[in-house]
Amino acid sequence: MTGFADLLVPVAVLAVAFVLLLGLFNMLRGGNANRSQHLMRVRVLLQFLAIIVIMGVIWWRAA
Repeated sequence: MTGFADLLVPVAVLAVAFVLLLGLFNMLRGGNANRSQHLMRVRVLLQFLAIIVIMGVIWWRAA
């Protein structure tokens, strides 16, 4: 499980960063505002999931 946990945290963080960059790129190039808004909402959800994953891994390693 340790190898899986070591992989899960960076994947969660990279997913947040990827969606953030997509949203920022869309805003900077003057794309659809609704798409940017949707991407930022997805980013917030992914941040929540990343925090849950990180806290779960910390809990798992402390046990």
